[in-house]
Amino acid sequence: MPEIKYEIIKKIGVLSKSASGWAKELNLISWNERDAKYDLRDWSADREKMGKGVTLSREELLTLKELLNSIEL
Repeated sequence: MPEIKYEIIKKIGVLSKSASGWAKELNLISWNERDAKYDLRDWSADREKMGKGVTLSREELLTLKELLNSIEL
């Protein structure tokens, strides 16, 4: 399996943390030296491991923002 390269360009925020130290974060990340995208996933405390996540373009993130703003809580 080929190595996955990533660079966290901007840390945006932490949504939650578990007792084990893992954190669900939203970041702007460049994967395999490509253009940076918004990325939502779990990270271990030492950033050695990551969980499955969702990667979104700027346009997709703006659409998601509109959808979330339309929800009545």
